[in-house]
Amino acid sequence: MILFALAENSIQLVPDGTLLLHIAIIVVMVVVLNLTLFQPINGILGQRELQTRGRLTEAQSTLARVKEKIARYERELREARAEGYRLMEQQRIEALREREQQIAAVKEEMARLITDQKAMLTRQAEDVRQTLRIEAPRIGLEIGFRILGRPLSESGNPDIRS
Repeated sequence: MILFALAENSIQLVPDGTLLLHIAIIVVMVVVLNLTLFQPINGILGQRELQTRGRLTEAQSTLARVKEKIARYERELREARAEGYRLMEQQRIEALREREQQIAAVKEEMARLITDQKAMLTRQAEDVRQTLRIEAPRIGLEIGFRILGRPLSESGNPDIRS
């Protein structure tokens, strides 16, 4: 209020001492506001910016590590699948090979059995032929005797007895 009293309701075109007072008040306000408001707020904002950038950088590095681990996992998974398929194919080939060997062994055994059976049948047929050669005349005589009711001679001619 004292300052207003010094002005005395007149317009002055030339600056007087109040101008310096106004400048001093503005400077004091700027210093006080700077110390109490702007510096703490700017410090907090700077820390937040550093934390945000730091966390962003940390998040980006974590994301890069995760991507790298995912890529390694997928590569190892592909390799494991390929190895599994290779092992399955190898086992399938071995099973086929073993099956073919078993089939060949069975065929060979069957061929041997067939040969043995044919030889045995040939021997039996020869034995039967031999037996028939020996027994045929006797059986023929006996059949003739039963049919004719009289004995026949062994030469094949009937006895002429009246």
